[in-house]
Amino acid sequence: MQKTLRLRNRADFSRVYRHGRSFANHQFVVYWFRKKEVEQFRVGISVSKKVGNAVVRNRMRRMVKEIVRHHDSELIEHVDLVFIVRKGAITMPYKDMERSVLHVLRKASLLKTSNR
Repeated sequence: MQKTLRLRNRADFSRVYRHGRSFANHQFVVYWFRKKEVEQFRVGISVSKKVGNAVVRNRMRRMVKEIVRHHDSELIEHVDLVFIVRKGAITMPYKDMERSVLHVLRKASLLKTSNR
């Protein structure tokens, strides 16, 4: 995922949490906030220490980034997204995790097309 598509600072995360909407399933929570200044979309990923040690948390972050990278053409523009990874996602294989991420995005109406 490109660096320009990432949420990096605390103020951006806080804005999405305070003013955005959220949708969840058992493995992920997605907060989103529409922002006209953003040309495409930006993604931030949060994984709590409750989920696991640093190795597990970074693996979850990398997997979610990869899923978003593969489906970036399906996501709507002008939006900031924050994914929160829950404990249920740790043991999931990549394909199941991909289905779960797409499910929560579809639930939040953040996908352009619903061809999957």
